[in-house]
Amino acid sequence: MSISAVLDRPSTAAARPAARDAAPHATAASAPAARPAAPATTAPRGFALYVGIDEAKAAAAGVSLGTLVEALRRTLGELAPAAETYATVALAPVGSGGRDVDVVRLALHEPSAIARTKDEPAEEDRAPGGVVVDISRKRVLIDGESAAFTFKEFELLQYLVLREGRTIERTELVASLWEGSTDEDAPGERTIDVHVRRLRAKLGVYEDIVRTVRGVGYRFDRHADVSIRYGHGTPSPDRF
Repeated sequence: MSISAVLDRPSTAAARPAARDAAPHATAASAPAARPAAPATTAPRGFALYVGIDEAKAAAAGVSLGTLVEALRRTLGELAPAAETYATVALAPVGSGGRDVDVVRLALHEPSAIARTKDEPAEEDRAPGGVVVDISRKRVLIDGESAAFTFKEFELLQYLVLREGRTIERTELVASLWEGSTDEDAPGERTIDVHVRRLRAKLGVYEDIVRTVRGVGYRFDRHADVSIRYGHGTPSPDRF
């Protein structure tokens, strides 16, 4: 059966045999501790799972896109037999930059991904007080002046900001920000504390926007002194 046939037809999970012998080769990042409450006039009716993987990466893992879809459906059929599913392939221009999952979200017109591609109001003529984390341009403005953040310091702040409200353990920061590093190159958990101290020093009077959760790690909460500028292709925190 072709991939298109597998992906383009709706199905009822109950019709799938229960099996766990095939699992999708996808990795989900940790989720925020709590999701925003839905408006009182609405009720959840399902969810969308965006999977970023192209045919070449799937083939390298020894599977196909159709195989991944069928494995997900079998798992869902076992966990929730009454659930109905529909899958479709996200097509994007060859050479599209950015993370695979962000390209998929944009190609499938996911609302928050689309919103971030809209033209933002011109802010260059203003010099707002507080901290501006400009993710689209990889820079930080403090009271209107560009701060001398290193690349790794910006990555650290961005990682926390994009996971607003969730405490990030030191082990996660090491694994995510030094992914692919050898054991010798990757910092120890306590070295993360040094990076955070340097980051806070550059934030000056706004250092408390990066909070320490004793014995666990660090977190960023919504703060009146902080504004965030997004741009096309901006990574977003995982919801689940």
